[in-house]
Amino acid sequence: MNFTGKSLLKDAFGGIIVALVSIPISMGYSQIAGLPMQYGLYASLIPILVYALFTSTRNFVFGVDAAPAVLVGAILTNLGIESESDEAINTVAIISLMVAVWLMLFFIVRAGNAVRYISKPVMAGFVSGICCTIILMQIPKLYGSASGTGEGYELIRHIIATIPDLNLLSLFLGITTVALILLIRKIRPKIPTQIIMMILGYFLTVCFNVDDHGVKLLPHVEKGLPDFFIPDIKAAPIVDLLFPTLTIAIVIMSETLLASGSIELREYRRMDNNRELLGYSLGNFASAVFGGCPVNGSVSRSSLARQYGVNSQFMSVTASVTMAAVLLFLTPVIEYLPVPILTGIVIAALISACEFDVASELIKTNRKEFYIFLSAFAGVLLFGTIYGVIIGVLLSFLAVIIRAVVPPREFVGIIPGKDGFYSLSRYRDARPIKNTVIYRFGGNLFFANIDSLENDIMGALKEDTRYVIIYATSIGDVDVTAAERLVILNNNLRARGISLYMTDHVGALNDKLRTSGARELLYNGTIRRTIILALRDAGMHMPYPVEKYEGDIDPDHEQVKTIDAGHVQTARNELSTELEWILGKDSNAILEKMSAEILDDLSHIATPENAGEEVVRQAESHASWGRIGLMDEGKLLDLLEQHINELADTSDSTRAAISESIRERRRIRREKLKGAE
Repeated sequence: MNFTGKSLLKDAFGGIIVALVSIPISMGYSQIAGLPMQYGLYASLIPILVYALFTSTRNFVFGVDAAPAVLVGAILTNLGIESESDEAINTVAIISLMVAVWLMLFFIVRAGNAVRYISKPVMAGFVSGICCTIILMQIPKLYGSASGTGEGYELIRHIIATIPDLNLLSLFLGITTVALILLIRKIRPKIPTQIIMMILGYFLTVCFNVDDHGVKLLPHVEKGLPDFFIPDIKAAPIVDLLFPTLTIAIVIMSETLLASGSIELREYRRMDNNRELLGYSLGNFASAVFGGCPVNGSVSRSSLARQYGVNSQFMSVTASVTMAAVLLFLTPVIEYLPVPILTGIVIAALISACEFDVASELIKTNRKEFYIFLSAFAGVLLFGTIYGVIIGVLLSFLAVIIRAVVPPREFVGIIPGKDGFYSLSRYRDARPIKNTVIYRFGGNLFFANIDSLENDIMGALKEDTRYVIIYATSIGDVDVTAAERLVILNNNLRARGISLYMTDHVGALNDKLRTSGARELLYNGTIRRTIILALRDAGMHMPYPVEKYEGDIDPDHEQVKTIDAGHVQTARNELSTELEWILGKDSNAILEKMSAEILDDLSHIATPENAGEEVVRQAESHASWGRIGLMDEGKLLDLLEQHINELADTSDSTRAAISESIRERRRIRREKLKGAE
């Protein structure tokens, strides 16, 4: 990408914000991981810089975060190691080192490719679940208590248990911080509200001593950069740590790849998953050699980076330099920062990072994928990161299996007077060909869905059915079971005096049929190249005879209309063709709306002199998807003629001129139709 002074300034500013917001987050999670608080700042110095050198993302933030910290804390508890002790510091460094090794193995075997098979609803549900989990962890800190750990139900139980510790001033400061950040972000998103709130918190402590009223402040941090740390591997239970560290590595890989991948997709960029794994591994090596806990991607801080227009990892460089400056010169200031304000900054960032807009869209458009979102979300919230991923992935594969087992299917026919074959359910003018069932199957045939094909066809047979045509444009493969069942279906139909044809598929399908035990279908006339050839073999030629529906008009007449008081009755076979294919049942409503808009425009600009030109120009300008087809134009002209007397403030001469222009346009259209025959 091309860097400019302005873009680098944005990235640098975003890096400063990320570093300042990382102070309370890193210190808090470091304590949860069983380390002294300053080690969280150490892990926000070098690892973020190493990650920036290897990542393929532009604005994703790496550092100390909730999930690995909680898992590390649980490991120390299970091993009976006291938090913040020398043994804890050594063991956590070894855990980080082992996690880095696992991640390097994931990079070598290209395990990152597996994430490509995780769908958007799973990604969105997963990220939203993580955000809500961390919010529940942080809520007690808003009112002066300690953050919780565990899964969603444990966090809620912790919140209820700590309500008696509630400090009203802390709660006011925390909620006000969240509300102001969200409000100002909506009104003036470029205002650095987070920094303003941190400065405000500092002055509240200095000027009004809010800590004297029960508001917690960040603890004292020793000044200075971290020392290089070489863990004593012999002193740690390596065998006991193998599986727990593998779990942490899987959590880091899945959580960070899903979160960063979701961001990159929304911003129309591609991410190299395996290159990301290399960055995660080296970042954790860097954390280990400075005594830090395992590090991964941060959804909340990445959300802040995007908010301020960060567009490169120069942000991470600036954040690392800023953290170094804080450790060297500003540690005395840290202990004046109120915890509820800093917690409010984190919660506001997490709220913005939730992807409930995806859920809102899915519930309107695809309920099945909404349930997948909900399951991934609930899985993370109730069972933790790793189980949330497993649940979401299993549901994604289940959705794929369901789509394969129950693909789109439909029966097709013809529209009298028009070429081609049309869905009987989508086109109201489409009619079945007499004595014939034409069936389109929208997927590959295999053992799990061949029943659907057989049941659909057998259920569509009538007493006078003589021909069945499988319109196989979407069938590209067939397994042994399905091939055998096609042979059985063919024999059953022939025993009933019905001929079976299979047409319009790719040639490779014939090879599969030949090698899968259905060779006879290739030599007994079942396989034909096109529907037209199959119909010809059945003794039918164009124009094909169709089944009549009650109220049908003679198909030899292109259009039957009577004009009475400006109303037009149009024959069924003049209904829109392309619009019905695109919009389905909404096509008539779209044309009605378009005709009303055109007439409204004509009422203001048409005159007897320019009416003809304007009718054509308006008709074409309102077809926003491109030039309107001749069939759809016929319907549109009918609607214009039908409503022409409704034009307000238009002279009789102008209305008459518009009517004449519509008739002339209809004549031109008919000539074009004849020329296309």
